[in-house]
Amino acid sequence: MAINDRCNELRRQGRDIVKLGLGQSPFPVPGSVVEALRQHAPQKDYLPVKGLIELREAIARHHCRAFGIECTAEDVLIGPGSKELMFLLQLCYYGDLVIPSPAWVSYAPQAKIVGRHISVLPTSIENDYQPTADELDEFCRRDRGRPRILVLNYPSNPTGRTLLHNRLQELAEVAAYHHVIILSDEIYGKLHHEGNHESIVPICPETSIFSGGLSKWCGAGGWRLGLFVFPPRLRWLQNAMAAVGTETFTATSAPIQYAAVRAFREGPDIDRYLGHTRRILKALGGLLARRLNETGTKVLAPQGAFYLFPDFLTATGQTRAARYSHEQRYV
Repeated sequence: MAINDRCNELRRQGRDIVKLGLGQSPFPVPGSVVEALRQHAPQKDYLPVKGLIELREAIARHHCRAFGIECTAEDVLIGPGSKELMFLLQLCYYGDLVIPSPAWVSYAPQAKIVGRHISVLPTSIENDYQPTADELDEFCRRDRGRPRILVLNYPSNPTGRTLLHNRLQELAEVAAYHHVIILSDEIYGKLHHEGNHESIVPICPETSIFSGGLSKWCGAGGWRLGLFVFPPRLRWLQNAMAAVGTETFTATSAPIQYAAVRAFREGPDIDRYLGHTRRILKALGGLLARRLNETGTKVLAPQGAFYLFPDFLTATGQTRAARYSHEQRYV
């Protein structure tokens, strides 16, 4: 956010700035969703802290249809952005945070704010920037029984790569064996470039929490609407987060929630919107990856979202040892 604010300041000064600091969709919010917001602008009442029931019902139906997640409105929690819900999760659940690296920049700082221990599972371009079940198993065996939350973000910010069925299955088995809660951050799931994103939640349904929202696939980052879908077994955790929400954000913006009902009910216009979005992102991501690789930079073509994670050290001729030293400083 500081980088984004600095870029905006320089633009106001007349500077020509390419903004690379904020993961924001370049696409407009679908017209039908904007119209729904316009129609519901007069909505001014405080809504239930867990969210508008019509929206929670629409989300439950959508997630069953789109991701194969068996859930009801009672399993859904709405918040002012998934970022806020992630923070409340760590506040309410006493456990370590396990993050595959590279990772989105806010997971670790949130854990530090609430005093949680952070563990990093390093990945590399050689293994497609993906954590393996063996590495997770070895890590958990070092301190059996310790409560943990494993964050899986796919398609990934910042790599653009995603997890496929076999890897999801293997990770789910290890997480279940060690009683690890999985926070499945699938905020970019609907931006899988081929449109065939698979969620880990149906594979590990008892201890996986789905995290999503409107910001990425619907181009509505500034609207600040996020959601969690909980398994019934973790209803106590959902209720604890809602209790904290009552004392902090109170409720998510009413007009935004009413408009989001239209987004999650989908329709032909939303399908066309997503089709165009995926096609453009796939073409741009592939083109940029090819151009960068031609310069000697190592980068994998993205499979979803709107990110590339180039390794410029290969193009500058630095040694592997120097690269590892750099990565350690980053972690």
